[in-house]
Amino acid sequence: MSVDLQPVGQLCKQHVASRGSLVMLLQETQQRYGYLPREVLKAISREIGVPLARLYGLATFYRSFSLTPRGKHEVCVCTGTACHVRGAATMLEHLQRRLAVTSGGTTADGEFTLVTVNCLGACALGPVLVLDGKYHGKVTVAKADEVLAAVGNRPTEANP
Repeated sequence: MSVDLQPVGQLCKQHVASRGSLVMLLQETQQRYGYLPREVLKAISREIGVPLARLYGLATFYRSFSLTPRGKHEVCVCTGTACHVRGAATMLEHLQRRLAVTSGGTTADGEFTLVTVNCLGACALGPVLVLDGKYHGKVTVAKADEVLAAVGNRPTEANP
């Protein structure tokens, strides 16, 4: 799949002119493309004379960056201790089956990306599921299905 490299030059010029940081450049690039395509990172490297390895270092260091296309909706499951003992593993397994992806994956239709984190800092609400930045506490398998259904009709195990 070919990526439109037209915006790269303008993005780079804006950041060089304003002496902006590489992180800001990568943020704007990801906002434009939805992720950081390899071809775009190579073009940025050539355009501003920064080693490609440095761009990859930043892109892999910060969790907010993605080197692969992300879904329209991000589903995040806390797997920290408090959430784990309250059933997060069961909810995560259910979501993996329902969405047909593993943690870190994106559904084939590009609708959902499923991720896990070690702690969201909302331990009293565990298990916690975050959908598109909105926290949902004390989530059961049934409640997880309701949360997903609110943004899109996904098949369930019982109703493929």
